[in-house]
Amino acid sequence: MAHFTRASRFTLSSALLLTVALSSCYKLRGHYGGPQTFEPLTRTVKTEDVAVPAGYRVEVVAQGLTYPTGVAFDEQDTPYILEAGYSYGEVWTAPRLLRLGAGGSVQEVYVGGKNGPWTGLTYHQGAFYVSEGGQLEGGRILRITPQGQMSVVVDGLPSYGDHHTNGPVVGPDGYLYFGQGTATNSGVVGPDNADFGWLTRRADFHDVPCRDITLTGQNFTSDNPLTEAKDDKATTGAYVPFGTATTKGQVIKGRLPCTGAIMRVPLRGGPPELVAWGLRNPFGLAFAPNGKLYTTENAYDTRGSRPSYGAGDVLWEVQPGAWYGFPDFSAGQPMNTSDYETPKKADPSFLLATHPQQPPKPAAILGVHSSSNGFDFSRSATFGHTGEAFVAQFGDMAPEVGRVYGPVGYKVVRVNVQTGSIEDFVVNKGRTNGPGSEIGTAGLERPVAARFTPNGEALYVVDFGMMPMTEQGPSPRKQTGVVWKITKQ
Repeated sequence: MAHFTRASRFTLSSALLLTVALSSCYKLRGHYGGPQTFEPLTRTVKTEDVAVPAGYRVEVVAQGLTYPTGVAFDEQDTPYILEAGYSYGEVWTAPRLLRLGAGGSVQEVYVGGKNGPWTGLTYHQGAFYVSEGGQLEGGRILRITPQGQMSVVVDGLPSYGDHHTNGPVVGPDGYLYFGQGTATNSGVVGPDNADFGWLTRRADFHDVPCRDITLTGQNFTSDNPLTEAKDDKATTGAYVPFGTATTKGQVIKGRLPCTGAIMRVPLRGGPPELVAWGLRNPFGLAFAPNGKLYTTENAYDTRGSRPSYGAGDVLWEVQPGAWYGFPDFSAGQPMNTSDYETPKKADPSFLLATHPQQPPKPAAILGVHSSSNGFDFSRSATFGHTGEAFVAQFGDMAPEVGRVYGPVGYKVVRVNVQTGSIEDFVVNKGRTNGPGSEIGTAGLERPVAARFTPNGEALYVVDFGMMPMTEQGPSPRKQTGVVWKITKQ
C-alpha cells in the first residue's frame, strides 16, 4: 500500500510546543534541500513515486521546463504554462508564456525580456495577465493575447528586492488584484540583501509603507557589504536605505504603490488602489467560491539584521483596508516576545511606535519555511473537497532562511479555511519528507502553484524543478520543471 501522510492540524502554538519537546533530543541541522552540488543534474520523473489519496490519480502532462511558475486555461481548456526567466541564485533566462499541446509539447506564445521573475498567470476574457517580478526594472502586470500581443497594464511597482510582484487574479468586481512583496526580510535593509544580489544594484532601495507610519527609532549595526574596507560597519533603521539611521518618532510617509501589500487596478490599467497591507510576501491570490479573496503569505526568515525564529507561513482571508502586521507581527501575534527570539540574539523589537490595528486572525498557519505559494479552491463535487484551498509548498531554502530539523514543504496541502485544519494531498512516497532528489525518489521537487481546470475536475500542479541549496546558495537547474495533473478516478 502506498505510504500517505495522515491528516494533521498545524498551529503556531503546536509548532512551538514541538520545538520545546524536541530540543532535548534533537539538534537543529543545516539542511541543504537536495544534493550539495553545482554539477549538472538530470531529473527522472515517475508518477508511482508520488502519493495521492485513495481514489485519485496523478499523471505528468509536461516536463523539461525551465523554472515554471504558473498555469492557466483558455476558453477551450487549453493549458498555458509560465516560465519565470529568473531564479534565486541570480540565474537569468528568458521568461516565456507557453501553450501546452498534445503529448507534452509546448509552443511559445510570448517571450519576455530580462526583467523576471514572472511569478503568476491568469486568463480572463480573451487575454492572459502575467505578474512580472521586475528584479532589474521594477514590477509590472502584463496583458498578453493568445496571439502573442503584449501590453502593459501597470508598471513602476517597487519590486527590486527580496520579493516580487505576484498574483494576479481577476475578482468578481472585474478588477485585477495582485500582490507586492517586501524589499526585505523584516523591514530593515542588511547584508543579507547583498547576498540576494540586489543591494549592490539598488543601494537606495528599501521598504515603502502604504500609509504613514511612526518609527520607534530602533537601529541595527551590521557589516557594510558596499565597501571593501575591512571591518567597515553601517547603521540602518526601518523603511530607509542601507546605512541610514532613524530616530524615535520619525514619520515615514506612505505612498502607492507600496511594498508588502495587495493592490488592484482596472483591467484597462490605471493607478494601483490599496486593498490590504502589512503583508511580508503575499505570493498566491485566489477567490473562494463564496467570492472572498485569500492570500498566502511567506513569513519571516532567520536572517539579516533583524532575524525572526519560528514564524509559520500564513493563509489569510483578505479584508479590505486591513493591516496584517508586517513588520511587528507574525500570524497575528506580536514578535517582541521570546517565541520569535533567535538563538543567541534578542527578540525582534517593534519597529513601529503605533500599529494601525490588531491584525486579523489567520485562516490557517502553515509550516515554518514551507514557502506556501500558489493555490486554488476546489469548486467541483466531482473532484471533491469543495471550498477547500489546495496550496503548493515550494519547500524550505535552508540554511539561508534558518536551520530546520528536516525538509519542510515540497508538497501540496489542502486547507479547510473554516477550521484551519491542514492535510497533505500530494506528497512524495517514502519514510521521510523532502524533494525527490534528496530522498532518493523520482517524485516532486518544488511545487510552486496549484490551479484547477475551469470545470474543476482536474488539479494542475506546477513543479519549479530541482533547486539544491548549496554552501554557495541556491543552485536552480534548467529544464527540470514539471507539470503534474491530479484527477479523481
